[in-house]
Amino acid sequence: MGKISVLNIKNLTFGYDKGKLIYKNFNLSLYKGEIKAIVGESGSGKSTLFELILGNLIPFQGIINKSKVSVVFQDPYSSFHPSYSIISQIQEITNNLDELDVLLTKLKLDKDLIYNKPKILSGGQLQRCSILRALLFKPDLLLIDEPTSALDNIIALDMMKLLISYLDQMGIVLITHDLELAKWCSDEIVLLH
Repeated sequence: MGKISVLNIKNLTFGYDKGKLIYKNFNLSLYKGEIKAIVGESGSGKSTLFELILGNLIPFQGIINKSKVSVVFQDPYSSFHPSYSIISQIQEITNNLDELDVLLTKLKLDKDLIYNKPKILSGGQLQRCSILRALLFKPDLLLIDEPTSALDNIIALDMMKLLISYLDQMGIVLITHDLELAKWCSDEIVLLH
């Protein structure tokens, strides 16, 4: 059986103004079972790449083909609307809650927590809820932006191991400034300058 492509970027060119390009003829391909890390300092275009993949920004040229995508953003507080419970926001994107209890256990989250509004939860709990929502959506492509920044080191390692355990179902693009994390978990590192 051949590799299953979940993301293919060809000749991507983009900048916020035409005189200063962030990407010029950028290429990236990702297959199910792979993690590719996008590593760079702040302002190098890491988050811009996610916005391009999601279609929130339009490239000057190039093609982006992607499969069913889910995202875990860096800031867990902006990932959830403050007025609605976590569970209602999960059910907005998926009714497939078969794995809910299993994932809550793996994410070390108390089931009662997800019936609360986001303000009741800590940043670390919210980030794990964001991972929960992303995994329940059953994406082919998972985009994760600094997913461990709101977590302490031990929980961060557990979360990365959990995400890696889902590689049989998806491909992952990891944005990070942490080169050691990228070296530890990814099949390929793309350095942005």
